[in-house]
Amino acid sequence: MTTLCESILNFAFENEIMATEELLLRLRDQDRSAQKWLYERYSPLMFSVCKRYLRSREDAEEALVSGFFKVFSQVESYSGTGSFEGWVRRIMINECLMTLRKNQPLIFPGDEANIPDQTDGFNIESDISVREIIELLDQLPSGYRTVFNLYVLEGFKHIEIAETLGISINTSKSQLILAKGKLRNLMKTKGYF
Repeated sequence: MTTLCESILNFAFENEIMATEELLLRLRDQDRSAQKWLYERYSPLMFSVCKRYLRSREDAEEALVSGFFKVFSQVESYSGTGSFEGWVRRIMINECLMTLRKNQPLIFPGDEANIPDQTDGFNIESDISVREIIELLDQLPSGYRTVFNLYVLEGFKHIEIAETLGISINTSKSQLILAKGKLRNLMKTKGYF
């Protein structure tokens, strides 16, 4: 039998008025309803993050589950600075990068010396659907796709990418330029512009 307090907390979760502090307290107590609420609320968004990095749906689902396991088991390590969603996203990205390293070593094709100097006028048209963008990203080599995701979509700086992936800053920069060029060519081939 649920108590009045539990009923109120369940109502708050169902209506998304739960304060982050209350949610964190319940997660730290391993409260299953709080874990379920968090998973149901964030799993679609975090799955799309995982799918951007991993071609295979199965790999993306595995990274998502592993990531949420880490969120639930390491919630005490969330310092409270920055957004909680950003902290969860970072865990998911790290899970994806670990999966990439384990399943398919990141290959960084291209000769850095042969990259033309060009202004960065890369833009994805607003009429391209998310699904189409993910399909385009899936056609990139894993190194291009990973650096593109980290830089363009996650807002990492080249120095952070280099440290995270264990590559040089120049390799990060060259992979971004090559990824944009390949995406531009793919978009032209598909008739987006």
